[in-house]
Amino acid sequence: MITREELEKREYMILSEYAAKAAQSKGRAYDEEECEMRTCFQRDRDRIVHSKSFRRLMHKTQVFIAPEGDHFRTRLTHTLEVAQIAKTIARGLGLNEDLTEAIALGHDLGHTPFGHNGEVVLNRIHKDGFRHNEQSLRVVDVLEWHNSRRGMNLTMEVRDGILNHTGPGRPFTLEGQIVKISDRIAYINHDIDDALRSGVISCSDLPGECIQYLGATHGQRIDTLVRDMITESDGRDEISQSSECAEYMTMLRSFMFENVYHNDKVKKIEELQHVENIIETLYGYYMKYPEELPSDMFEYLDRYDTAEMVKDYVAGMTDRYSTRLFNRLIPG
Repeated sequence: MITREELEKREYMILSEYAAKAAQSKGRAYDEEECEMRTCFQRDRDRIVHSKSFRRLMHKTQVFIAPEGDHFRTRLTHTLEVAQIAKTIARGLGLNEDLTEAIALGHDLGHTPFGHNGEVVLNRIHKDGFRHNEQSLRVVDVLEWHNSRRGMNLTMEVRDGILNHTGPGRPFTLEGQIVKISDRIAYINHDIDDALRSGVISCSDLPGECIQYLGATHGQRIDTLVRDMITESDGRDEISQSSECAEYMTMLRSFMFENVYHNDKVKKIEELQHVENIIETLYGYYMKYPEELPSDMFEYLDRYDTAEMVKDYVAGMTDRYSTRLFNRLIPG
């Protein structure tokens, strides 16, 4: 049997000097007895994978709302693609794959139903605003359970990576920095793939200079960007991209915002209005009737006000659950 102690020793033998080592973790909010076989980062990964919040990602929108087809990405498949890209980069740099995977698998746990469309609505109507990265941290710190206690009690390294995977914050581990860039690599390229599949854009629409440099296919672009990150970050204490790859990836992202994310074929006005109506109605209903919230939410009413609990409940819903609930509460 390979024990946790042996795995921790292997990290010092195999991994880069810049890698986060499990034995040197900044620890958890409260102490736990160590696992005999798994490192702390491996335990964090497993807790995330076995959580209800992770399973619900299967029924949350990535870009296309209720697409007609079985091959469009969901928030769960996006998460898995981020994890795969990030682990490949971590492996190439001799960094901690377990930590990288845990951060990647947990980074979007706080996303609302209907993807960023739901996030925009909740950010507007909730008194303190809404940011999915902060909600992801709240999910692992407060809303999920572990050993009959609220919160997963994850390591500080994983929590930091989840919080800072987007926005101005910078993860303090290189593994977290990898996930931050891998998230963008994943969604830009798989959203191109889905947009091509849907017929919203064609290959000839893509910016020619970007395709010439990064690659003509989904796989070629991912390979170029992954190799670039490994080359540019090798032997350094920060994760970076070449100026060329960063520039062309930014150009592709701008193209997607102009031609896909804000495209009427993708975000039909009636669909966006329906999403807005669902989120606003459910939020308003439970603010008016908080006693109808799930019973397990009342045990932390003394710590958080009604608006916070209503926000937690609505944000945690899947697309289909929120739609069913809306139709039940507002028949006809």
